[in-house]
Amino acid sequence: MTWGTGKIWMNGEFVDWENANIHVLSHVIHYGSSVFEGIRCYEINGKGYVFRLEEHVKRLFDSAKIYRMTIPYTPEEIEDAIKQTIEVNKLKDCYIRPIAYRGYGQLGVDPSSSPVDVTIAIWSWGQYLGEQALENGVDIGISTWRRMAPNTLPSMAKAGANYMNAQLAKLEAIENGYDEGLMLDTQGFVGEGSGENLFLIKDSVIYTPSLSSSILKGITRDSIIQIAKKLGYEVIENKIPREAIYLADELFFTGTAAELTPIRSVDKITIGSGKRGLITKKIQEEFFKILEGKTEDEYNWLSSVE
Repeated sequence: MTWGTGKIWMNGEFVDWENANIHVLSHVIHYGSSVFEGIRCYEINGKGYVFRLEEHVKRLFDSAKIYRMTIPYTPEEIEDAIKQTIEVNKLKDCYIRPIAYRGYGQLGVDPSSSPVDVTIAIWSWGQYLGEQALENGVDIGISTWRRMAPNTLPSMAKAGANYMNAQLAKLEAIENGYDEGLMLDTQGFVGEGSGENLFLIKDSVIYTPSLSSSILKGITRDSIIQIAKKLGYEVIENKIPREAIYLADELFFTGTAAELTPIRSVDKITIGSGKRGLITKKIQEEFFKILEGKTEDEYNWLSSVE
């Protein structure tokens, strides 16, 4: 199934892709009032398995709670609807986008008169930062745009409005010839990419920004932390100064779309050897062994579609 084809789940019904429309005066269009998730389904031995489905759906509901949105379905119903959408579209390896949003009611900043609608779409999507990025790494630049300050927009909510901030960093990075941008927090400490969490390795110790740096509490981030600790590495969540990035032995991004992508340069400064580092490679291989069914899923991260 390619982009623009297949069926999309909308408020409990499947509609053709080209008919999955909303009213132009829907609240979400004017005020960014949506929360969403990015989830991947992997094909293992001819069957589809969704990666950390329960955790993703829980975060969707947590994001909605922060924004006082009542999703008119239970988490279990959304999980089941995601599996149904995968089956209806006859895909086993795909990207999944569930989104809850304020629909067509009345306009105005107060969203309470607008209904909460839910849509689930899926499509085939390869490596987010490029086919060769998983091995060769990407070039990134520090963005002039900062992450949202605490108590302005909630960074723990995966909300559509937050990604206006991310878009500014992404567009700037592309304009400057980089694959991705890295945003700092309002204090100048390292935050995250436009759609990825960051990990730094120095002297065999792994560091990642803490939640206090206005980052999303990434589910892939959590998975990598668990794998790294299982492999015997020390993982420290803390404030990371900008200059530490340039002096890192290894750097990598994590995220549902990016999976685990090495970083070979920042601001045209080569990181380590300028290619995927040994520790990054080791963690990456362990991660993909689970996703490819080459090792036991001891974490119970994979949910069968069937």
